[in-house]
Amino acid sequence: MRRAVFLGLWATAGAMALGALGGCSAKPELSTEEGWVRLAAVPGRPAAAYFVIHGGPKPLDLIGVSSDVAITSEMHEGGMAMKKVDSVPIPAGATVAFEPGGRHVMLYDMNQGVKPGRILSLLLTFSDGTRLRQGARVIAAGDPAPGK
Repeated sequence: MRRAVFLGLWATAGAMALGALGGCSAKPELSTEEGWVRLAAVPGRPAAAYFVIHGGPKPLDLIGVSSDVAITSEMHEGGMAMKKVDSVPIPAGATVAFEPGGRHVMLYDMNQGVKPGRILSLLLTFSDGTRLRQGARVIAAGDPAPGK
């Protein structure tokens, strides 16, 4: 009988401990995903890069994006009336999307050998010095966005 009570107490204590731990969550980690690049319809014109950033435990700014297949890159906001921006705020724990018609990166003077299907590497640089690499699948100008 005492053994049954003892085991019951241990089971209850274990369940309470697991319940308490369930309320604890790991701090968000700065990360990127869903990278892709749309080639220009006219050869020689800039391509556009898109991706998603998940903010980490502290707010940061994205201060640059580069690729080894483009001579120059610029962050922009807007679709038809593009506006160059020097930085993009990434709030702690928030998700910031670079997508058609909104934020995006223009890749100028790209290597003409880049064709649809290739995976490019984008290097994202943040205000605290953190650098993240993001793979980006290349698609043709008229192709639908990946996953759409």
